[in-house]
Amino acid sequence: MFGWLKNTRSDNKQRQTLRMVHVPMRVRGRYDAAATTDENRRHWANADLLSVNAANNPKVRQTLRSRARYEVANNSYARGIVSTLANDSIGTGPRLQMLTDDAEANRVVEREFMRWADSVSLPEKLRTMRMARAESGEAFAMLVANPRVDSPVKLDLRLIEADQVATPFLNQLPFRTNAVDGIVFDAYGNPVEYHVLKNHPGDTIAGLTLDYDRVPAASMIHYFRADRPSQSRGIPEITPALPLWMRTAAFRDLDHQWFWDGQEHVDPAKEANAQSTRLQNHTTTLAYEYTRQGRDWESEIRQRAKEVDLMGELGLMPPPQGDPADNGDTTKDEEIEDAAAEA
Repeated sequence: MFGWLKNTRSDNKQRQTLRMVHVPMRVRGRYDAAATTDENRRHWANADLLSVNAANNPKVRQTLRSRARYEVANNSYARGIVSTLANDSIGTGPRLQMLTDDAEANRVVEREFMRWADSVSLPEKLRTMRMARAESGEAFAMLVANPRVDSPVKLDLRLIEADQVATPFLNQLPFRTNAVDGIVFDAYGNPVEYHVLKNHPGDTIAGLTLDYDRVPAASMIHYFRADRPSQSRGIPEITPALPLWMRTAAFRDLDHQWFWDGQEHVDPAKEANAQSTRLQNHTTTLAYEYTRQGRDWESEIRQRAKEVDLMGELGLMPPPQGDPADNGDTTKDEEIEDAAAEA
């Protein structure tokens, strides 16, 4: 009599069960690094969302510079790393190689450049700038006219420490919205002028002032690495390791290139074979191969020509120029020809 009621209750229970099974589950995604726990709370305590220029404010840069310089001055490992970095990057300095069709003019310009570079101690200054970028975060070189330069070009580089490029009382100046400590920018983000203190703030001489010179951007070289967009000043490259340890040129529009000291290959024989193969395949040039070694291809070839001429004059034969692809083994074509001849 009440069978229908029993069936109805059974059907209702089944539908409820089905509804429980098909209820959509809410999926929640998360990054472990975004979770703050008791274990990582102290580690992330100093994380912030400051802009790069706010994070690298004058006080922060001053502290990092002083600590990095102290570490490099007293830690032999830090000193060795910074010195090796500068020596490996700069070596004996850049050499100019002109690529115009006038060989004599090329030699004259190249000779005069080396004369100028030697007169202003260019390699030494470049090495100093590279070391300053590592331990101070940045280096500045002001282009000045020096009448004592032993060259027709009187251009010289006056190196300036990062401490000396600063704007006293920046917040009180009318152009503060387009300026970062020591640098003024235009509406497009291009440097317009640099402020160079007349005295180094760390000098102990009497009569120090906060007066500064306004140097046009065209006369200043600012050497630093920007790690974030819109970064205007540099911080020491060894900063992450501190807790562990502690335009004037007459040839500017002519075709030319620069080359620096080369690096020796770990397997000279293997590299020589590869180089010869590239030359035979026309996938490289003598100019490029010599440049990789830090040498002037034209000077090397001229020297080689002199040596070959002298060897011929003395009755000496130059060393054979073999095919690097021929290692003493016959090719398949030669083997087939030999087999056919025997048959």
